[in-house]
Amino acid sequence: MLPTQTWARTFAGVLTALFGTFTAFGVVIPVIPRLVTERLHGPPLAVGAAFTASAATALLARPYAGRLAQRWGSRPVMIIGCGLALVVAGGYALPLGQGGLFFVRMIMGVGEALMFTAGSVWTVALAPDERRGQLIGLYGLAMWSGLTVGPVLGELLYRTGSYASVWICAAVLPVISAAVLSLLPRGPRLGAGVSRRLLPRAALLPGLSLCSGAYGYATIVGFGALALADRGIGGGAALLSIFSGGYVVTRLAGGRLPDLVGPLRVIVLAGVVEAVGLALIALAPAWWPAALGALLAGGGCTLLYPALALITIDTVPPAERGAALGAIASFFDVGMALGGFTGGLAAGLGYPAAFWLAAAVALGGLAAGTRAARGAALGAGGPTRPA
Repeated sequence: MLPTQTWARTFAGVLTALFGTFTAFGVVIPVIPRLVTERLHGPPLAVGAAFTASAATALLARPYAGRLAQRWGSRPVMIIGCGLALVVAGGYALPLGQGGLFFVRMIMGVGEALMFTAGSVWTVALAPDERRGQLIGLYGLAMWSGLTVGPVLGELLYRTGSYASVWICAAVLPVISAAVLSLLPRGPRLGAGVSRRLLPRAALLPGLSLCSGAYGYATIVGFGALALADRGIGGGAALLSIFSGGYVVTRLAGGRLPDLVGPLRVIVLAGVVEAVGLALIALAPAWWPAALGALLAGGGCTLLYPALALITIDTVPPAERGAALGAIASFFDVGMALGGFTGGLAAGLGYPAAFWLAAAVALGGLAAGTRAARGAALGAGGPTRPA
């Protein structure tokens, strides 16, 4: 294990680069709809397609990104991700039409996959065993923070400047991130010893459990404001911000829970708390119960990833670790997609039905998560961490 000062300095650099690049990805979020509808004269469906293009590409690319990080080292893979982010920023400024925009967004998905997955592989390699869950949680929070700050900054730049101001910001931030990464060590690599498997078996159950948590998040994103408006309750748009607040604060305050009490207990707590929060939104007769539900749902959802990633790391062979971390992250995207689609079908029966379904999915995810945690303990010959 590296001395504390050495790994902590490197980890801080990885977090800074991740935050900067994902802020660049987020800065364009509020202006893409305007670009599509005002400049390109596209329909609302084209707006959704532009966002879906990057998400779908990222989902497919993450396992490959993990393998590359283990083969070449995380730093060069993350720098390539920064380079793609710079290409994307330039692509937005060119008169490429709707088709060109979709292609640029697909490149963004690849860059996003390279940045996040390679950095997660690096984080796992850097982290002391007794703090691995905490550092994985902080790493994910850096990405979340970038995607939270980015849209606010993008809206400000657009209102005080123009599209060009947004594109320049989206180009400058990845350059700064690449400069930070260039000052860090290369990161561990396995070379040709990396497994070719893209979905290691050890990632399947943790991925399914993470998928169930993302499903609840997608339901709040898609139907939270609509559900409250349908009951004549104002302020529904704030539910997503409250969810995000619960997500961030709980991750910061409880980031060491997977290390201290073990992944199994954290998974059960997270699933139950998220399900209770979603049920509260389904039942809420006023704004305050719905807000409390969003807060609980965010607090439950946030602890799933570090606990499930910890299980995966403990059970997967080192040669499959990069692909496994990329795969479980991809399951989050699957949960988002399923939540939007099947939640919409359930909402046809009334918006509460969408949230009851999401609560049931959150509880159902406990089966996969707890089985994965128990399997990890048995595979190690008994609990290697507090159960």
